Amino acid sequence: MDQRVVDSPDKSRFEIYDGELLAGFAEYHLFRDEIAFIHTEIDPAFGGRGLGGVLARGALDAARDAGLSVLPYCPFIRAWITKHPDYVELVPEAQRARFGF
Repeated sequence: MDQRVVDSPDKSRFEIYDGELLAGFAEYHLFRDEIAFIHTEIDPAFGGRGLGGVLARGALDAARDAGLSVLPYCPFIRAWITKHPDYVELVPEAQRARFGF
């Protein structure tokens, strides 16, 4: 199926769709040039298919493209960045220790 990540700024979240079905989301708070990821959730019906990783990559790539600094308060986003160290650069250097980087 077609999987896509879209920003829904009116809901302050990135959403992942599997075909036409909403499979999950990553909530954020945007302030100036920073995006704070708060919570990520994948519907259990879509679990075990790697959609959380697709969502994390899509949301973080969008943040990078927009020139935003990332504050990964969400444990899932934080863990995903840990597994993909090329994304650590999105977290402001002064904040990295706070998030375990």
